[in-house]
Amino acid sequence: MARPRRIVLVRHGESVGNADDSVYEREPDHALALTEKGWRQAEETGTRIREVLGDERVSVYVSPYRRTHETFRAFHLDPGKVRVREEPRLREQDWGNWQDRDDVRLQKAYRDAYGHFFYRFAQGESGADVYDRVGGFLESLFRSFEAPDHPPNVLLVTHGLAMRLFCMRWFHWTVAEFESLANPGNAEVRMLVLGEDGKYTLDRPFERWRDPEPYGVTG
Repeated sequence: MARPRRIVLVRHGESVGNADDSVYEREPDHALALTEKGWRQAEETGTRIREVLGDERVSVYVSPYRRTHETFRAFHLDPGKVRVREEPRLREQDWGNWQDRDDVRLQKAYRDAYGHFFYRFAQGESGADVYDRVGGFLESLFRSFEAPDHPPNVLLVTHGLAMRLFCMRWFHWTVAEFESLANPGNAEVRMLVLGEDGKYTLDRPFERWRDPEPYGVTG
């Protein structure tokens, strides 16, 4: 199995929805573009990614949202070194279709009280639902490693929640550990790096907004 040396996770740059949440009432979540600041953030991140990858090949998986596609384009990676696939399982958590701003704010308050992993948005998904589809993607990713010519790098351009859940599944974190972690910022990067012992480590942790509160021995 040709396991990659690096698995790079990137959250999209700032979108118009990050800058003004009223836009969700007028435009679908998947169609929201990057702001000018978001393009700059993505370009700066792309510079760092190119430095890390050098001349090595990379297999790229991009969420089907406009802001993730634009973020990837801003990286300016060498097309001759890149294999790109759109991956719907890496999409943002579904909050329903057209969103009422006041209702979403109320539901976010409910989610904070109920728990980010288990709370399901009305007509949308819970964190647990996203965990399941990210897990399905991981199984497909592992199968791709069986190809003898698999690139030495994997790049996922996705969303903050999906990044945390990907790492939760990969490192077998508990729900309590997940609940204690904050989302990465726009265009932030986390890398899983393969060590000499054959195990992956995270290059830097996610910030914590509270201490984990486990129910039992698994915490």
